[in-house]
Amino acid sequence: MLSFLPGFVRGVLSMLGYIINTIVWFIPIMLLAVIKLIIPLAGWRRLLSPALDWCAASWIRINTLLQKLFLKFEMQLDNEAELSTKTRYLVIANHQSWVDILVLQRALNGRIPFLKFFLKKELLYVPLLGLVWWALDFPFMQRYSKSFIKKNPHLAGKDLETTRKACEKFKALPVSIMNFVEGTRITPAKHSRQKSPYQHLLKPKAGGIAFVLSSMGDQLQSILDVTISYDAERPPTMWEFCCGKLEKCSVHVRAIAIDDDFKGDYTGDSAQRVIFQRRMNEIWAEKDQRLSQLASNKLN
Repeated sequence: MLSFLPGFVRGVLSMLGYIINTIVWFIPIMLLAVIKLIIPLAGWRRLLSPALDWCAASWIRINTLLQKLFLKFEMQLDNEAELSTKTRYLVIANHQSWVDILVLQRALNGRIPFLKFFLKKELLYVPLLGLVWWALDFPFMQRYSKSFIKKNPHLAGKDLETTRKACEKFKALPVSIMNFVEGTRITPAKHSRQKSPYQHLLKPKAGGIAFVLSSMGDQLQSILDVTISYDAERPPTMWEFCCGKLEKCSVHVRAIAIDDDFKGDYTGDSAQRVIFQRRMNEIWAEKDQRLSQLASNKLN
């Protein structure tokens, strides 16, 4: 609607809109978070969780409206999965830009439960935001380094046990756990340094996915594998996106069953670790091929 404005003006107005929208929804989320904190009843907290998720989903909906207002941006969604807001998912995706998060939210909001990330337990104590993440049921994980475990062998496996207990609440709530498997955004320098065997991707880090699956047990029904491809020479920055320099992106979604290859003791069983890593490499090879096909389609 306002895409005729100069790019810089649209960028400023878009960023201002995102900031105002965030502040507006931060207030009710904080109020509900405080109520959830001071009334430590499990039933009461379960009652408040859908209201908190609704606030977060509304924040995403308004962000999407802002994009439609200021940008000529088309998102082509190719969905092969049967999605539901009542199901529990592990969502994995390739990572190219901070714009990925906006794209994922726009593509999946209202189709699956609100996307949540595993966070380090230390982030729970970040002023205000820690309370918000806790209220929105973001899972907080306790991870010990190998050197720490070596000095304190009696704590081996304790991090997984602590995180598993933190995820108990998801037995009664639908949830979508998000994980960028590459661990960082891809750049030509990182790709070269890794000597990645994939043309468009960094190597997948299987350990993080294994930790999520071990922590969540049988609570997750399936893995949603999301592939994001931008119709641009390189992935856009957030500012470039807000200025309207990206006109199109493609999003492919497919479901992968959580079979025996994804179960078992990843840390303690070397044979299981090999099987798990092989499956992740297969998924990543298929994703790389899909990205090559999408890149070829852009040229035709």
